[in-house]
Amino acid sequence: MTNHRSVVINGDLGSGKSTVSVELASRLGLRRISVGDMYREMAQRRGMTALQLNLHAELDDAIDSAVDNLQSEIASSGEQLIVDSRLAWFFFHEAFKVHLITEPNEAARRVLGRPHSEVENYASLEEARKNLHSRSESERMRFLTRYGADKYRLRNYDLVADSTRANPTQVVDAVQAAFEGRLGAEILRERAPLLLLDPMRIYPTRTIDYADETLAQELAGAGPADLEPLAIGHSGQDYYVIDGHRRLSAAVQNGLHLVPGLLLAESEEPVTNRLSANDYFRAHVTPEVIEAWERVHHTELHSPSEVHAGQQ
Repeated sequence: MTNHRSVVINGDLGSGKSTVSVELASRLGLRRISVGDMYREMAQRRGMTALQLNLHAELDDAIDSAVDNLQSEIASSGEQLIVDSRLAWFFFHEAFKVHLITEPNEAARRVLGRPHSEVENYASLEEARKNLHSRSESERMRFLTRYGADKYRLRNYDLVADSTRANPTQVVDAVQAAFEGRLGAEILRERAPLLLLDPMRIYPTRTIDYADETLAQELAGAGPADLEPLAIGHSGQDYYVIDGHRRLSAAVQNGLHLVPGLLLAESEEPVTNRLSANDYFRAHVTPEVIEAWERVHHTELHSPSEVHAGQQ
């Protein structure tokens, strides 16, 4: 391994960041630091549970300051590390920054399936999904208020990887390959982030009448490193293809769990002279386009978070 940068991994609860960081640290032979573990140790020293400390931190800014200062000190030490932290990407300026994403219902299922603790204890999938969303939004606003740093902005990262259907080994394989320059090297060098998305979570932006089975056969057995990246737009929590519908269709037909993508635009960045990424999503990801895609591929996409609001 010739890359001497640290790897920092963030993601919401249920994204698999702890599992991925543990395995990656083992493979690379690097020390792993978990800010979550540090937080729990701080709670123990104060004679509190992690939940009690979380509640106390909402009233006492010194708690977050202590954790953040410690992260900053670790980042300045120069030691090569694997860091599991929701905000390490902000402090480790030279690190390889990985952002894990997961479909919200899948993340809720994972959290619901864990042993109950004083932090996560939900009675239903819907309760888990809503509470995880609320926690994520609250955390996002805290980071924005404190540092002006938006964790949802994809250009903060080098790699964005979707763990919705990809198993931990597939995700770690992809992260390691990207870190070592064997996957997406040109995008990482010139136009980061590299996106590794679940094709079932990428929305089409035009109607198609048939699935190209010939291309699907040509790409059978291909992995992320073998595929030409799709041109991707990002709006809210949703991803859509701007260029590469045939390749996306082939990936869906072949049951791939990860496909590479180039982020063309996100949020208010322009896709065309007239339309931002958000506007393009609302204009082109329509119920009719989604229904046609589902009909041709005999499948059902996850419900987008923006499309119905955009049609009102």
